[in-house]
Amino acid sequence: MIKRFLRKARRFWFASLQEQLNSLLRHARSRNYQEYENREKLENPMHLDRFGYKVYSQNDEDGIIQEIFKRIGTGNKTFVEFGVQSGLESNCHYLLFNGWRGLWIDGDKKSFSSLQKHFAKPLASKQLTAINAFITTENINKLIGEDGGIKGEIDLLSIDIDGNDYWIWEKISCVEPRVVVIEYNAKFPPPCEWVMEYNPDHIWDGSDKQGASLKSLESLGKRLGYTLVGTNTNGVNAFFVKKELAKGLFAEPATAENLYHAWGSPYASGGHATKTYIGAEIPA
Repeated sequence: MIKRFLRKARRFWFASLQEQLNSLLRHARSRNYQEYENREKLENPMHLDRFGYKVYSQNDEDGIIQEIFKRIGTGNKTFVEFGVQSGLESNCHYLLFNGWRGLWIDGDKKSFSSLQKHFAKPLASKQLTAINAFITTENINKLIGEDGGIKGEIDLLSIDIDGNDYWIWEKISCVEPRVVVIEYNAKFPPPCEWVMEYNPDHIWDGSDKQGASLKSLESLGKRLGYTLVGTNTNGVNAFFVKKELAKGLFAEPATAENLYHAWGSPYASGGHATKTYIGAEIPA
């Protein structure tokens, strides 16, 4: 009886150990492959990865934006950015610092009050216009074109509202940005296509229910006349350039599969926490 119990215990222990070893091997193979891919991107000067750095941006967006305009040149040095909070940590703060002009929009009253305080000088000189408003597909063109006074071609559009980003970009028609920076949901790696259902009252709850997958944004960009040219290394923002400006200047193929980075770090996966089922409903 005891011998039989010990034999079963040994078999269970060895099976458990084997499963742990297999899991470690799978993780190691995956990590090694990611390390290889990231190293390849860093060594290839056509990729934007090596050029990223932070001045005032949240991650390495400042350096990537500078490199993009180094390749395609600048036009009127005008930007539109929304979802800036206080503006201190934003994709266009460094551009403003370097003499660009533009428009910031944010819906949070407390953050907007801080923005007004910190950027009183460029606001007073009209180098910067700031609007406190909650953005929807219904009001975005009025906010930019009428209230913000910016129309036609601009150099940069930056979108980061943790939710309806895809739908807002699709709707913008009052400006024609040469470059677009937009947050993507790295929870869903290519070739997965997923877009959050539009909700004009959406406020992000910290879960994975926000934005759109990189593949879906790639498809939208193509439809709007843009080429995906890169993502930052911790899987937050995607960078698009007008198709006619991007030819031969960036990494190819210009696909989500080639340019995707996972969320959090070069070796992370999983993205934000799951709080509810967000998959497609399949009819019975």
